[in-house]
Amino acid sequence: MKILDLYINGFGKFHGRNLSFGDGLNIVYGKNEAGKSTIHTFIRGMLFGIERQRGRASKGDLYTRYEPWENSGTYEGQLRLEHNGHIYRIQRIFQKSRKEFKIVDETAGKEIQATKAFMDELLGGLSETVYNNTISIGQLKAATDEGMVGELKNYIANLNTTGNLALNITKATSFLKSQKKALESQMVPEAARTYTSLLGEIRNLEKEISAPEYENQIQSYQTIKNQVKDRLEEKQKEREELLQKIARGKQLLSSNQFTDQDSITAYSVKTQNTFDEYMDAKAACEKKAKKLVSVLSLILATVLLCLAGAVYFTGNSLSLLSALNLDRTALMASLTGTAIIFYLIGLLLFMRLRHRQKDMDLSGKMLQEIFSKHLGNMDISIEAMRSFQARMAEFTRLSSAISKSELALKRKAEEIAQLQDNEENCSQAIEKQQKSQWELERKLEHLAGCRTQAEGLKHILAENDRVRTEISAIDLALDTLTTLSTSIRDSFGLYLNKTASDLIAGITGGIYTSMSVDENLNVFLNTKTKLVPLEQVSSGTMDQVYLALRLAAAQLIQGDSQNMPLIFDDSFALYDDDRLRTALKWLAKTYSGQIILFTCHQREAQMLTANQIEYQLIEL
Repeated sequence: MKILDLYINGFGKFHGRNLSFGDGLNIVYGKNEAGKSTIHTFIRGMLFGIERQRGRASKGDLYTRYEPWENSGTYEGQLRLEHNGHIYRIQRIFQKSRKEFKIVDETAGKEIQATKAFMDELLGGLSETVYNNTISIGQLKAATDEGMVGELKNYIANLNTTGNLALNITKATSFLKSQKKALESQMVPEAARTYTSLLGEIRNLEKEISAPEYENQIQSYQTIKNQVKDRLEEKQKEREELLQKIARGKQLLSSNQFTDQDSITAYSVKTQNTFDEYMDAKAACEKKAKKLVSVLSLILATVLLCLAGAVYFTGNSLSLLSALNLDRTALMASLTGTAIIFYLIGLLLFMRLRHRQKDMDLSGKMLQEIFSKHLGNMDISIEAMRSFQARMAEFTRLSSAISKSELALKRKAEEIAQLQDNEENCSQAIEKQQKSQWELERKLEHLAGCRTQAEGLKHILAENDRVRTEISAIDLALDTLTTLSTSIRDSFGLYLNKTASDLIAGITGGIYTSMSVDENLNVFLNTKTKLVPLEQVSSGTMDQVYLALRLAAAQLIQGDSQNMPLIFDDSFALYDDDRLRTALKWLAKTYSGQIILFTCHQREAQMLTANQIEYQLIEL
């Protein structure tokens, strides 16, 4: 069998991750915490599945430890492998609520029923225990588990008896012992007391699950939440419309240089004052009497100045002065002073008229600009002023409408906030309901277990005689199995010792050429003078010996027809450079199948490159 690639769609820290493997040696390099052990466990889970434990054991089991860190709804993946010329795709969903296991033969283009016979053929007869103790070598865990002893004994026993793996003495013995223990537990004197206690517990559980807090109201809360959500979307739409309306109004006011109602009022008052000033100046400029008085004053002043000149030039010869007995100098001064007075009066009136004209022109220009901007007409009239005031009244109404819209917008915001609070409250209520329903389900499961247990206990007292007979039969069967197990004990060491000795010579580079393993899997290295217990050698040598033992066990269990991939997870951490170089060369030369080596160091790849050994490097 060869692993081609895998796809992780939710397993531990990985989500949406692909990895591909090649023939021969594959080095998967990643720093600490990069997820090497996670991928190692993922491969094991795809091959054998991952079951969630019950009770306290579930807190630290594999299922809980490798639940997805994100998007917990996708706890699944795929593994593609090649076996006997066919490519198979294994698909698993580990989620407890929707567990799924599917095998597709991509070569044949059809789904394969995952029967036990097919899985045994695909995995070479390896159980999960054997897999963990042979070809799957975990981090700093080269030594075998206790379960390996029984697996190997069963294999040798099958060879000596049936010639296949149909017989499993350890499992049969374990089953019989568990049956005996179960039967003995039914005969204990505490059975009646336990039954009474269970009845009380059942009554309490039935009372608890009938409480109003466990009534399923998720659907009603969901309906309310949907209604609130619809209203929230409606209010948000109305809010957006108000925002657009306010923005358009403010844009119109801004384009006319208005900010609020006060600015409109101030602008209107200022324009009205300018118009009044214009009309006053226009009225003043249009009065002919003032112009006539100004002209007459200037003419009279000129006449008086001429008379004063005539008096000056004629002197005392003027008969009128003699007749009136007037002094020439006094008359000249009087005429000149009067002329100056009339001249000043005329000039003052003329300047006032000119100033009024300037005021009228300035006001008129301002009014023309205002009327042109707001009315599109530069004519200055009372009608134009009325039209302007009407226009300003429209802006005033627009500003008032904007203010009302802003108040409405504030109310909408408050309504939206209230609806959002209601939606959040509904979500919390739904979450609380889901939690209570989960607790209810747990209580129902416990209640069902109690009822089942009570039903079993109810028949114990009446069936004690039958149980004793069955226990006697089990004891007889256990004696028979013990006799059979003793008969195969001597042949057990022969198979394992020979294979392991061949492997230890290669993996140690010839330093040790022979080893022996007794029926309890105690390992000894052979020297010319004595057998050296494994505990007395260095940790590096011990690791090599156990590696050889695992590989020997893998060969024994798989036989010659299978060549499963070897998977190492930082298994060479205790090896020095020489031991590591020897082990890598030996593995590459000896093992023709696929090897996947997870490591947090770069020295494996460097040594393989230096020794021109082909490998595929995969970096995490």
